[in-house]
Amino acid sequence: MKVMIAGGSGFIGTALTKKLRSAGHRVWILTRKKSNKPDEINWDGKTINGWSARLAEMDAVINLTGFGLEHWPWTNSHKQRFHDSRVISGAALATAIKNSEHRPGVFVQISGINYYGTQGNTIADEQTPPSGDYLGQLTVHWEAATQTIEELGVRRIIARSAVVLDMHGGLFPLMALPVRLFVGGRLGRGIQAVPWIHLADQTSALCFLLENTDANGVFNLISPTQTSNAEFMHAIAKALHRPYWFSTPSILLKAILGEMSALVVEGRYSRPRRLLELGYQFQFPTIESALQDLFGKAVSE
Repeated sequence: MKVMIAGGSGFIGTALTKKLRSAGHRVWILTRKKSNKPDEINWDGKTINGWSARLAEMDAVINLTGFGLEHWPWTNSHKQRFHDSRVISGAALATAIKNSEHRPGVFVQISGINYYGTQGNTIADEQTPPSGDYLGQLTVHWEAATQTIEELGVRRIIARSAVVLDMHGGLFPLMALPVRLFVGGRLGRGIQAVPWIHLADQTSALCFLLENTDANGVFNLISPTQTSNAEFMHAIAKALHRPYWFSTPSILLKAILGEMSALVVEGRYSRPRRLLELGYQFQFPTIESALQDLFGKAVSE
């Protein structure tokens, strides 16, 4: 299968490219970074100029674009970039596919598990409606940007991802830092959910959905084991042989992080119901197994 990955130069895209190539697929990266590599295609992240003709060669497109929510503080300019990097880029991909002489058979749209919001008394699954809060509505617009692709007869998968755990990218190194510095402990009340998925399961699940012709619609990419913040931080402390004792009050985190504090002091439990029903088997279903792998690899490196 010939696959184009938009936003594929980041740590998830790099790992996914490796996974797809190991499975025998050919991969091209659509990137804003200037490059003369034969497997990288330049674009501006906004328009279809200069690259859209290459779509006629592709069997599949994966959209990983989106300025990371870990960028702090959440100023108005950052919020605008969160929106534009998701919505404008997605709309450009949809337009390019509409105009293409040969359309891909499948389109994978990454989005976020925060579609369901950071609060809720029930465990969210793919049928749970979106939240009306900032993160929920950002994700609604993110997914809507490529909605028209379904009308073209292209199989469209929406992968609502949790925080991807890896030692070399994303939020996890920052999440583990307090524990490394011997000041680890729960954040706020500690009962809020920490939505996570190991990088290996993230890439394997995306490959699984891409190759499975029965897969379409929404899938939650999140560990099948619900994990609270207290459990998450305690597991890191245990894996690193560090003390678990320092509790950070919610009011302090809100004062420091502002609106971004919702990512750490709030959190709704979710489950990957449709992914499990389709037959995907997680390599790292528990936080203990995930951390054992991540920290074990770090030691060996």
